[in-house]
Amino acid sequence: MFDVNELLEEAIKETENLTDGEVFLVKDLFKGYVWNRIPRKDRLLLGTLFLNHINKVDGSLKAIEKTSSNQQRYKKMGK
Repeated sequence: MFDVNELLEEAIKETENLTDGEVFLVKDLFKGYVWNRIPRKDRLLLGTLFLNHINKVDGSLKAIEKTSSNQQRYKKMGK
């Protein structure tokens, strides 16, 4: 069983490894097999929580456009 709040913390922590200007999806912050094991409803919730976190925190991450499959893309901005 996955705890979405723990997954959110893991995703936020993983953004520290990104380089400035890098564009990514939330699923890119997890190893493929880990992401695939997360139930779809939890992945959707995680995406919503991550977007809310980005919008609340005045940090180096910014939501940009959505992909053709309606996934939110993000960009790490320079400090």
